[in-house]
Formats: sequence, structure tokens, C-alpha cells
Amino acid sequence: MQIDLLFGSPLLDQKNIRMKGYRLGTVANSRLINNDEGQKEGHYARLYRKFVILTLVGSLVPLLLVGWGIYIYYSDFSIGRMKDSFRSQVESHRKIIELFLKERTNDLQVIAETQSLDQLQNKGNLGQVFEAINQDGRYFTDLGLINDQGRHLAYIGPYDLRKFDYSQTFWFKELMARRNFFVSDMFTGFRNNPHFIIAILRFQGGRRWILRASIDTEYFRSLVENVKIGLTGEAYLLNQAGVFQTSPRSSGKIMDKASLPVDQFEGESGVRILGMDGNLPKRFAPQQIVAYAWLKEPRWLLIVKQDYGEAFRDVNNANKATLVFLHLSLLGIIIITVIITRTMIKTIRKRDVVAGQLDRQLMQASKLASLGELSAGVAHEINNPLAIILTENQVIRDCVQETPGLDEVFTKDLLESLSQIDNQIQRCTLITHNLLRFSRRTKSMIEMVNLNAFLGEVTQLMEGRARGKGVQFKTDLEKDLAPILSDPSQLQQVFLNLITNAIDAHEGKPYGTISISTRSNPQRQGVEIVVADTGSGISQVNLEKIFDPFFTTKPVGKGTGLGLSISYSIIKRLGGDISVESVQEEGTRFSLFLPFKLPTDSQGDHQEALDQTSPQNPGKD
Repeated sequence: MQIDLLFGSPLLDQKNIRMKGYRLGTVANSRLINNDEGQKEGHYARLYRKFVILTLVGSLVPLLLVGWGIYIYYSDFSIGRMKDSFRSQVESHRKIIELFLKERTNDLQVIAETQSLDQLQNKGNLGQVFEAINQDGRYFTDLGLINDQGRHLAYIGPYDLRKFDYSQTFWFKELMARRNFFVSDMFTGFRNNPHFIIAILRFQGGRRWILRASIDTEYFRSLVENVKIGLTGEAYLLNQAGVFQTSPRSSGKIMDKASLPVDQFEGESGVRILGMDGNLPKRFAPQQIVAYAWLKEPRWLLIVKQDYGEAFRDVNNANKATLVFLHLSLLGIIIITVIITRTMIKTIRKRDVVAGQLDRQLMQASKLASLGELSAGVAHEINNPLAIILTENQVIRDCVQETPGLDEVFTKDLLESLSQIDNQIQRCTLITHNLLRFSRRTKSMIEMVNLNAFLGEVTQLMEGRARGKGVQFKTDLEKDLAPILSDPSQLQQVFLNLITNAIDAHEGKPYGTISISTRSNPQRQGVEIVVADTGSGISQVNLEKIFDPFFTTKPVGKGTGLGLSISYSIIKRLGGDISVESVQEEGTRFSLFLPFKLPTDSQGDHQEALDQTSPQNPGKD
């Protein structure tokens, strides 16, 4: 009868419909949550890419522009400096060669002007002159006096040249045509040995004669090559036809045709880098830097060249170091950008998680408030039929007592049944009263709290859930425990969290016990409460983190990790403290202390409630 009445009521039918809607809404919400999580991950990935790209663009582009600008400027500057150095070197060397040839020409001119033809025809006198002009060095190989018919009048030197006729030689004809002096190109002549000569044409007594001298080839070659330009550097001379006038060090020999075209060296001097524009023959595989200068007399081309790699080795090393530093900087920026961006995304993710947890906590609080209102409504709705049942039960009892002639056994059984109905009605009344107290405590209010009675109400609320898991409550409450001034709504949240965790700690165990004890502490002016269980316990690693926000060892979806953190904050805010001891597989013990009165800093937050409990404004008991 009772069951039919209860489940047939319109109120419970509406509740069933609401519960079904709640389940459907929960499934839909879980799908929405999964979709939302996927969208969040995509949002974090896009945010990560944007941060990385913007940071890299903002840092790498200026660095690359500046780095490459410095690299290009330094390279151009170094190449310019190296070209200037080569140009200066070849100019200086040209002056040395020209000075040498001019001095040798002057030596012969002085002899021709200070010595007569008759004196020079004297072999002994010519020998003394030869020794005099070679006293500072072996400049000349031989010295000869030749008439206008091309025959030797006198000769000092290692060769037998007096028998030869020079009238048809190129230098003789050139000298006679120029009527001055002449410096020839390299030629072999009658001696079959590469050499060049300096010849002076003189007029004396109506007669023309020539003072001719051969420059020592080895000495002149050493003079030309006396340039310190590294391992691959060399210096040599070419005539206008591109024939070697000295032997190059790398390839070719004196009087060979050079592979390097002479006509590409324009102007009196300059510097070129061969090989960059395809103007270097294949056998000159390495790029080369070439400085050149034209001599005035004779019209020879002085070439000073060096492999590009050797010439610019220091510059290239500096450029490589700059590039290595630049790329290391780029790599460092990329790594730092990735690390910082990941850290930022992790921070944002954690903030979003905290915000989501706080939102869920707020929703949970809203649900609890709604549950409190619903509990109050349910309690009122149940109290009305309970009152009717109690009245009708009393009417039946009175009728039985006033009706004579009833069977004694029937009367006794009926009265016992009516007594059982009374007991169950009182039990339902107690449940509804607890629901009403729970609904009233959804709002914070400071009042005097009898902890023993308060803990009894909490255990009665949780007794059904504990019994379903084989867990029993044991209480050891101090008699005549003084009441404390505190916030019952927040205390209820604390003890509900502790007892719920204690019940869940017995998961997988057939039975267990939750012990609750209270003791007054006059020295500290407060009350000590202990909530101990025989559950699975907490590991030492987790024991240090159980009061941290969002830390939980429960499976996903069964805990937010905020219960103990909020409980810790509540106890601290109420002026107390909380500690925990645990041994795995043996159980956990939470020790709480609450003062008789709120601390001064907490009274300001609850001043309105305190005013209601003051003697001038007494509140409800």
C-alpha cells in the first residue's frame, strides 16, 4: 500500500521524468564535452602554430636581414680590401722592375757617354767597365761593342759571339730605326739561350756604334718573382704577344705562349678574379685573383696572381664563423621559441583546466542548491501524507480500543502492526527532518553548533550509502561537549567529503569501519575530531599531495580532486587545522581541530551572522 501510494504520486512521476531527462542530458553533455575537448585540442594546436610562426617571423627575419647584410657587407669590404692590396702590390713591384731596367739602361748610357769608341775597343778597358757595372750584383751576363755593320768590335762574356753578324737581327734593326736605346723581349739569338738585351746607340766622329749588354736571366727572374704571396701565389712577365718573359711557378716556361689572353687586361693596371665569369681556362680550375700592370719600357705585362681560396682564406674563415654563429643563433631562437611557446600553451591549458574545474564546481554548487530546494519540497510533500497516515493510524488504534468483543489475538496483532507503522512514520519523519536541515545549510550562516548532534545527522545521511558497501559507523563522542561557534553549512561539506572518501576507500573490500570521535581541548580552546577508516590507505607519495587542488586517485569521472582541497581551505578559514595519517592496506586517519570561537580575521567575513547570534539579536537555536 505504501509503495503504491508513493510511486503513484504525481510528484514522483514528475521526478522520474526529470531523472530520465537528466540521464539523456548527461549522455548528450558527455558527447558535447568530447566534442568540446577535441575543439580545444585543435584550438591549442592552432594557437601553438600561431605563436611559433609569429615569434619566428618577428625574431628571425630581422636577424636574417641584419646577419646577411653584415655578411654581404663584410664580404664585399674584404674583397675590396684584398683587391686594393693586390693592386698596391703589383704597382709597387712594377716600379721595382722598371727602376731596375732604368738603372741598367743608365749604366750603359753613362759608359757610352764617358768612354770613347777607341777606349771601349780596348778589351782590357772593356773588361774593367764590365766589372764596374757588375760590382753591386750580377746584373749583366756579357757586354759587347758593335759597329753600324752589325759586327763586334769588342766583347766580354762567356760566349763566342764575335763571328756573328747582327745586322739582320730584330733588335739591331729596331735600334737603328729608333736612334736611341732599346730593351728587347726575351729571345734565344745566336747563343740558343733565352735572354734579353739593352742596347745603346751612339754617334761619335761621324761613326755610329752600339753598346750592347745581356741581362742575367736568373737574376732578373728572381727579381720578378720576389713577391711573398702564399703557397699558390706567383709573379711573371708577359710580352704583348702573350709570351712568357720569365718562367711561371705553376705551369709553363720562359718563351712559351701563355694560355691567358693578354688582350683581356685593359688599362694600365687592375685586379680581376678569374673563374667567376668563365674566363679562366679549364686547367686553371681554381678561381684566381689576378693583379696586373703594364711596364712602360719594355711594354711587358706584370702578372701577380694567387688562388682565390688561399687569398681569401682568412676572410672565408671569418665569414664561415659568422654564418655558423648566425645559424646557431637561428637554431637557438627556434629552440627557445618552441620551448617558450610550449610552456605558454601548457600554462594556458592549465588555466583553462582550472577555469573548467571552477565552472564545474560552480555548477555542482548550483546543483547542490537545487538539490537542497528539491529536498525541502520532497520533505514537505512527504510530511503531509505522513501526517495523514499518523492520524489515521491513531484513529484505527482508538477504534480498536473502543470496539468490544474483538478477538484478543487479532487485537494484539493489529496493535503491534499499528505500532510498527508508528515506528516507520517516525523514521520517515526523521529522514525528512534531516533533508530539511540539509536544505537549510546550503547557505552560509554562523551559529552555535553542537558537534555531536551535527555528526550524528551527517552519519544518518550517509548511513544508507555506507551500508550498501558493507561499511559500518562507530562513534566515540565526548559527553557534554561544548558547542562551537562556526558555519554548519561549510562543516557539513567538510564532513560529507571526509566520510564519502572513507566509504570509497573500502572499494573492493567486503566490509569496513568508519570511526568518528570528538574530544575537547581546553588548552587550545577548541574541539578535536578524528575520522578514521579501515580502507585501502594512501601511499606516502600521494599523501603529500592530497590537499592540492585537482589531485585525485579516483578514476576519471568519479572525482574532481577538489573535495579535500576545499575542505582544507574551509577548516583553515574557520580557524582550525587538519592533518592526515595513513598506512596502505590498513586505513587512513584525518585529525581536525576547530576552535570554540571564530578567529578575529574570519569574524569580519561573517559579521552579519555574528550580529544575529549576539545577545541583542538572538538567533535561532
